Amino acid sequence: MNLKAILNLFGILLVLFSVSFMIPIGVSLLYKDTSLNIFITTFLVVAFLGLSFWYFSKGHKQELNTNDGFIIITLFWLVLALAGSIPFFLSGMTPIDSFFEAMSGITTTGATVITNISSLDESLLIYRQLLQWMGGMGLIVLAIAVMPILGIGGGQLYKADIPGAMNDQKLTPRITETAKALWIIYFGLTVLCAALYWLAGMNTFDAIAHSLSTVSIGGFSTYDESIGHFNSLSIEMVCVFFMIVSASSFALHYSAIFKGRALRYFYDPEFKFFISIMGLIFFVSSIILFIDLGSFESQRNILFQVVSIVSTTGFTTTDYSAWPTVIGFLLLIGAFIGGCSGSVGGGIKSWRILIMLNHAKKQLIKIIHPNAVVSVKIGTKVVDSSVAESVWGFFSIYVISFMLLLFALLATGLDFTTAFSAIGACLNNLGPGLGEVSSNYSSVTSIGKGVLAFGMILGRLEIFTVLVLFMPLFWRR
Repeated sequence: MNLKAILNLFGILLVLFSVSFMIPIGVSLLYKDTSLNIFITTFLVVAFLGLSFWYFSKGHKQELNTNDGFIIITLFWLVLALAGSIPFFLSGMTPIDSFFEAMSGITTTGATVITNISSLDESLLIYRQLLQWMGGMGLIVLAIAVMPILGIGGGQLYKADIPGAMNDQKLTPRITETAKALWIIYFGLTVLCAALYWLAGMNTFDAIAHSLSTVSIGGFSTYDESIGHFNSLSIEMVCVFFMIVSASSFALHYSAIFKGRALRYFYDPEFKFFISIMGLIFFVSSIILFIDLGSFESQRNILFQVVSIVSTTGFTTTDYSAWPTVIGFLLLIGAFIGGCSGSVGGGIKSWRILIMLNHAKKQLIKIIHPNAVVSVKIGTKVVDSSVAESVWGFFSIYVISFMLLLFALLATGLDFTTAFSAIGACLNNLGPGLGEVSSNYSSVTSIGKGVLAFGMILGRLEIFTVLVLFMPLFWRR
C-alpha cells in the first residue's frame, strides 16, 4: 500500500471538496441567512485537513496500483460523508443524523431525517442539493480530469469508481478526456434542466436546486412535499425527461452529442430494456389502481412515480405508500433493477438483469437440447461466459448483503415492510421507502441509521469495491 501517495491524493481531493463550500457561502451572503459562519468554519476545517495531508506527502510520485484505488475510493466516500456532515452538525443535528444526511446526499440516495425541510436556510438547502450533484458523477471522476496536471495517474481510480459495463469501455483513448467528456455532458444537462424548470414555473432558486438533484438522480428537494409541492404538469414532465436521461448510459449520450449518433438510443438493447421495464410497471400499476379506485385519474402520478422509483431518483408527487401495497413492492422491484450501466442511477443495473435473463434462457435451452451450442447475447453482441459468471457472482453477493442488512435492521425493532423497503431504498440509492420511512427516516434508531448508511455506500460503489477490503487476501503482498 502506497501510504504517502494515498495521503497525497486524499489531500488534493479534500481541497477540491472544500472549494464547493464557496457556493453555500455565496448563497448565505445573498439571502443573508444565519448559516454563514457554519459554512466558513466547515470550509476552513476541510481545507486545512486537505492541505495538511498534501503538505506532509508532497513530492511523492509513486504510481498508484489497483489495490490503492479500491482503498482510496471507499475511504474517500466515507471521509466525504464525515466532512459533509459538519454543516448539518453545526446547524444542530445529532452526529448520527448529520452523517446519515451527508452520506445520503453524497451517494445520491435521497433518504432524509429532516422533517421540516422548507424551514432550513437557503444555504443549507442548496448545500444538500450540491452534495448530490457532486456525488452523482463523482468527485473521483473530476479528480481524474485534473490528475495529469498534478502529475498523478488516475486509471486505477476510474476503474474502481465506475464498475459495470463502462469499467473497461473508455469513451476516448485517454481516461482524462473521458472524464472531461462525462463532466461536460453532466454539467450541460444540469444547466438545461435548470432552464426548463424555470420556464415551467419554478423560481430561480428552486430551478437550480432541483436541477442539481434531478440530473444526479438524487431526489433531495427544498420542500417536504418534493415535486408534488409545485402541482405542475409541465414541471413534472421536465423532471420525468431528465430522470430518464440521467438514468441512461452516458456512453449513449456521448455518442449522440459528440459523434452525432442519436439513433443509437433506438438500437441499444439495455436502453430499450430499461424503458420496457418502466412501461410494464406503469401498465400493471395502472390496472391495479384502476381496480382499486375505479378510474384512471391517478395515471399522471403513476407515471411520475414509476420513472422516479425505477430510475432510483426518489422524487414524489403523492404518497404512493397509500396505494395498494402490491404497487409499492412492484415499484421497489423496479428500483432493484435500476438504471443503465454508465449512468448515475442506482440498483443492480439493467445490463446485469439482461445478462442474467439471457443466461437463464440459455440454461433452459440446454436442458431441452443438451448438445446445443447456445451463446448469451445482448443485442447482437455475444457475452463471454466469464462475464455472465461475474454477473451471477455479483447478484449472489448482492442478495446476501441485502439479507444481512435486513436482519440487522429488523433487530432494531422495525416492522418487516419498513425494514425491507428501507434496505432496498438505501442499497439501491433510491431514498423513500414504505411504512415508517415513506417520507423520512427520523423514526429509525441510531444503529439502524448506521446500518442504512453502510448500505448506501455499499450500493453506490456496487458492493465489490467495498467488500473486497474485508478480504485478508487483499492485504497480502
